[in-house]
Amino acid sequence: MSKEPTSDLENAMQMLIKTFHKYSGKEGDKYTLSRCELRELLVEELGSYLGNSKDNEGVEKVMNDLDSNNDGEVDFTEFIILMGALTVACNDFFLDKTDDKPKDEKKE
Repeated sequence: MSKEPTSDLENAMQMLIKTFHKYSGKEGDKYTLSRCELRELLVEELGSYLGNSKDNEGVEKVMNDLDSNNDGEVDFTEFIILMGALTVACNDFFLDKTDDKPKDEKKE
């Protein structure tokens, strides 16, 4: 694997890795996100998509949904599952928005 990404997709993958590690390890294990680290990541990195919610209940729900092994932390695999689900939701949202446009405004 080369150090510099050569495509948009490689750049996106590298950014996911860097973003995870930017927040992981501030508390405890450097390869996982604690609840506090996850909350900070969600607010700082996804605030515009998630409405800048600092709602503890919402973070708890996300954490409980992601924490498949019930260790109280989110590892990289669990984080990628979240990013995949959010990406699918965003894609579905934008597809629904383009379906509302008249046919002559849609890109082929």
